[in-house]
Amino acid sequence: MKRVLIATGGGDCPGLNAVIRAIVKRATKERDWEVVGSIEAFNGILREPTEIKVLDEKAVAGIHVQGGTIIETTNKGGPFAWPIKNKDGSWSYVDRSDEMIRKLQYLGIDAVINIGGDGSQQISQALYEKGLNIIGVPKTIDNDLSATDFTFGFQTAVQVATEAVDKLVTTATSHNRVLIMEVMGRFTGWIALNAAIAGGAEVCLIPEIPYDINKVVERLKQRYSRGKGHAIIVVAEGAKPINGSISAKKSEEVGYSNLQLGGISAVLAQQIKEAGFEGDIRQTVLGHLQRGGIPIAYDRILATQFGVKAFEMVLAGRFGEMVAYRHPDIISVPLKDAINRPNLVNPDGQLVKTARGIGISFGD
Repeated sequence: MKRVLIATGGGDCPGLNAVIRAIVKRATKERDWEVVGSIEAFNGILREPTEIKVLDEKAVAGIHVQGGTIIETTNKGGPFAWPIKNKDGSWSYVDRSDEMIRKLQYLGIDAVINIGGDGSQQISQALYEKGLNIIGVPKTIDNDLSATDFTFGFQTAVQVATEAVDKLVTTATSHNRVLIMEVMGRFTGWIALNAAIAGGAEVCLIPEIPYDINKVVERLKQRYSRGKGHAIIVVAEGAKPINGSISAKKSEEVGYSNLQLGGISAVLAQQIKEAGFEGDIRQTVLGHLQRGGIPIAYDRILATQFGVKAFEMVLAGRFGEMVAYRHPDIISVPLKDAINRPNLVNPDGQLVKTARGIGISFGD
């Protein structure tokens, strides 16, 4: 009996369970494969005792409609930076990747499918270079992996953000207010841009187009007459003013190496007031609502396609590669190409032109 191990790393994302289910159901057709899952990414392998679970058809029945991941996830630590607490209370980090690979061999793991975003796939590439039979599956609501047209979870996040804009419009019109909605996306503006177009926002601020606060205020004033009017601003968490910086801080959480983005909506509200706008302003941070809950049909289907393709890549021995969607095909690409550059919004691209064409201001 051969064994394939699944790990889900990084932030949770709608559609993770659909990928797991698809891998298991496709593997079952081969009859000589067993699927196991590592709890909390690779932490389940690195911990003592080992935390893995058998994933059979019974274990994955109906999970494609569930948010989150049944094998849990983490964006802290990992095989190359395992946190160790020192006697003085401080923390240091050690490389346990070789130890983990030996343990996988001991457990009889023939291949690993690592489901995750940019950071997780960098780990996949590093493990592949050490000789591990590993395949990547792209997962992120940010849609920031350039090797694939879309990542699963993105469309669900856009749907959640759009529904939030729809709700904010009613309270904005009732109170003659400017409502600022901050969405996720890290250093990309895909969620913000799509939600702004779908929801009919007046202003959309994204990392790829630094904004001039005076241009933002100018657009808002166009919406107001004799103190009455309303406007919706959708702002990506990584947006920044011209010659300014993003709103972020270094995390104090052990093992979390990424910058913690957030707070731009409050900063923006203050900037608008200081620039001379006199109307009422409120802000909403959508936060983790974008990552939780039931995946929409599009993401269930894409995730299922990714899962089936991932296991078929295992059968074909296409290790060191990642599943990708290139319309209309599900293909594979080298991991090193997948992590080579982020997928950023093109300021001169068609979607931005569409937004400008319907009057959305980017503050530039």
